[in-house]
Amino acid sequence: MDLLNNRSSVSEFIMLGLSSSQEIQILFFAIFFLVYVAIIVGNLLIVISVIVDNHLHSPMYFFLANLSFFDLCLSSATTPKMVTDFLREYKTISLWGCMAQMFLLHFLGGSEMTLLIVMAVDRYIAICKPLHYTSIMNRQVLVGSVLLSWAVGFVHTMSQMVFTITLPFCGPNIVDDIFCDLPRVLKLACTETYILELLVTVDSGLLSFICFILLLISYTVILVTVRRRSSGGLSKALSTLSAHITVVTLFFGPIIFIYAWPSSGFSVDKFLSVFYSIITPLLNPIIYTLRNQEMKAAISRLRTKHILRINWY
Repeated sequence: MDLLNNRSSVSEFIMLGLSSSQEIQILFFAIFFLVYVAIIVGNLLIVISVIVDNHLHSPMYFFLANLSFFDLCLSSATTPKMVTDFLREYKTISLWGCMAQMFLLHFLGGSEMTLLIVMAVDRYIAICKPLHYTSIMNRQVLVGSVLLSWAVGFVHTMSQMVFTITLPFCGPNIVDDIFCDLPRVLKLACTETYILELLVTVDSGLLSFICFILLLISYTVILVTVRRRSSGGLSKALSTLSAHITVVTLFFGPIIFIYAWPSSGFSVDKFLSVFYSIITPLLNPIIYTLRNQEMKAAISRLRTKHILRINWY
């Protein structure tokens, strides 16, 4: 900590946010506050349903509960600060608060990226090797996969943050975004950051693009395999995978544009930042609950139990 403080005269950053109009900011406050509440409720509902409902004690829902937990944490790393900033004239964040945001964003983002790959592997085994599914996806594999996701996320963020925290910041200190992120903050360092920006592009942008393409290829392989075996099973497999493909596209799309093409434009990047940190964590539980009959039934059972418990008291 002393190293960063000694080399930097900047102690805080000023966030420009989405608008300078007070009326629009109040409107944004109301909208994003309600959206964040919906994120908390929706993702917690999935996590609780998977934990308490015996019908959902399977690998697919185990991974879905972890995905909801990642979404909840990812949104919480930026949204509360952003929402309260809408009510402030000066939107400031401390130097170490900025570093913490970037650490958590890439830690949770890298973990979720790995988990989505694991979920694709799970669907491949379930659809293409159903007879061996329970023996392959045992408890040790499930726990190990989630721990691997956390480990990959930690390595991913540390590979970038270990260099970022040593950068000197002597001004300017204005970040034209809604939260701290590497492409914006690196440009404020009072030293040459070309190599580090290239590292971020490769580590976050190119890696995300490659993973996204591999995931799409894996889903295509699954559908082709099912179609060869049974034409009737294609529609069922497509129904199962459509939610996964939608979530993968929503997650990787903004990341690829933000990090693979970091100079695409401030207004575009702000929109993608909102989409990545708020809209995607909101849409994920909606997509999985609306397109999954078992999840909807579990939530209905959970609500019925809760109502009965209240009536009993």
